Amino acid sequence: MTQRQLAESLGVSLGKTNFIVRAVLARGWVKAENFRRSNNKLGYIYVLTPQGIAQRLRLTQTFIARKEQEFALLRREIDRLRTEMVNLNP
Repeated sequence: MTQRQLAESLGVSLGKTNFIVRAVLARGWVKAENFRRSNNKLGYIYVLTPQGIAQRLRLTQTFIARKEQEFALLRREIDRLRTEMVNLNP
C-alpha cells in the first residue's frame, strides 16, 4: 500500500500520513526497506520492529485496561439503577 493509498483509506491528507510514517520510522517502531528486486525503485516495505511491537502491546494493554474500567463503572451504575427500581416498586 502506498502512502497515498494509506491516506485515502484513513481519510487523512497525504502530508499527515507522511508526517506520521516518518515519526514512527524515527522512533524505531517501523523499519522501511527498499524492495531489492522491484522495478519500482520508490517501492518500500514497512516492517514493524520489535520496539514497534512492544509499543503496540503497551498501547493495547492500556486500551484494554481503560475498557475494563469503563465496563466496571457501567456495571456498578446498572446495579445501582436496578436496586433503585426495586426500592421504588415494592
